[in-house]
Amino acid sequence: MAGIRDIAERAGVSISTVSNVLHNKNSASEKTREKILNIAAELGYEIPASKGSANRTIICNLSDFDTLYYLDILHGISDFVNSKGYSLLICTGENILQYAEPDVICGIIANDVKSTDDILRKISGKGIPLIVLDREIEDSGIKSIIVNNYNAERQLIEGLVEAGYERFAFLGGLNTPDNRERYAAFRDVLKEHSLPFARGDLYEGDWREKSGAQAARIMMLSEEMPQILICANDMMALGAIRMFEKNGIRVPDDIAVAGFDDIVISRYTELTTVTVPDYERGFLAAQALIDILEGKGDYETVRIGARVKWRKSTKIFRKK
Repeated sequence: MAGIRDIAERAGVSISTVSNVLHNKNSASEKTREKILNIAAELGYEIPASKGSANRTIICNLSDFDTLYYLDILHGISDFVNSKGYSLLICTGENILQYAEPDVICGIIANDVKSTDDILRKISGKGIPLIVLDREIEDSGIKSIIVNNYNAERQLIEGLVEAGYERFAFLGGLNTPDNRERYAAFRDVLKEHSLPFARGDLYEGDWREKSGAQAARIMMLSEEMPQILICANDMMALGAIRMFEKNGIRVPDDIAVAGFDDIVISRYTELTTVTVPDYERGFLAAQALIDILEGKGDYETVRIGARVKWRKSTKIFRKK
């Protein structure tokens, strides 16, 4: 049986445009609307019965941990969504599948590692527009708004190398595009400067503070600690710092630590990190989604720049 994707391909429009027309949402021209309805009839697609006014509920799908990371993103999303008269719901993980129906919601903003590409494509196939904040997915109904992790991490590591650090350790998060890009930049800079990096100086975490503390505990068993620990996010960096300090190891005098994200607490703990404009990213994601819903948007990927925020958790050796 023909589906929304088949109609979209025949009509030469996006899946969300077809969904909006079939659900009686006024977001397409009369010519496009007539073309879609004719193709649907030709393919024998059963058009859903109208349920009155168009749905105006958006879901934000987040991971169920490290809620501090999401505060600024949610603030930006909420401000724009509310200003346009839409409602906002929040869910985590695969719970998204319970709500991902065109008669329940009109769009999704996703930033959840547990929502696999296959899950998101399945939702997109129903004609529900998606904005994804943590990866790129090849799908005509999914738009990505992502951080340029590689460039930002390069700036951080190059600054530290220039400052005199020579022996690095890296604490990664889960196997996500964000983590892979940050680690790739880290390794590239060290290689370009002919700095050694031993397999034993690579630690695995899960983005949570507890895994940062565990990595620090293991690191302290080494006969020779690295000069600096680079963490793939701030929560793990903060966990490592607390474990070091609990055991009398001074940051940055005995070991320096840097993170990524610049969550709120990092600003009060003097953590050197990469600051991402998360409020603006959330605001932009909501704006992009509503533009698509109202027939004015596109599905082109947007990359957002980030910059290093130097603070006291790193010690500058050669800069005044």
